[in-house]
Amino acid sequence: MSNTRVNFRLPEDLVDKADVAAEVNKKNRTEIVKEALQDYIEDVENDEKFKEAVVELYLDDRIGFELLKEFIGRQDAESVRASKTILDRGDDLADELADL
Repeated sequence: MSNTRVNFRLPEDLVDKADVAAEVNKKNRTEIVKEALQDYIEDVENDEKFKEAVVELYLDDRIGFELLKEFIGRQDAESVRASKTILDRGDDLADELADL
């Protein structure tokens, strides 16, 4: 997995605390932030409302299939993709019938 450089702003007190945590744990600030974000993602991944929102993002073409699969699992993602295909085709069929 490749790394992507990300720049963002944090409150100074949070950065100070991250620096202390990094020093105590003999890590760098990036590792501390990365671990905290990973823990957060793992927590929300188990929430059903979060999963439903991720599916909605996929259905609205705001995220791709690979990312959907990472959040909800391969089997569920395949089912959602199949449903999306049917729904998308349904719109086309409705348009074709309207033109008759």
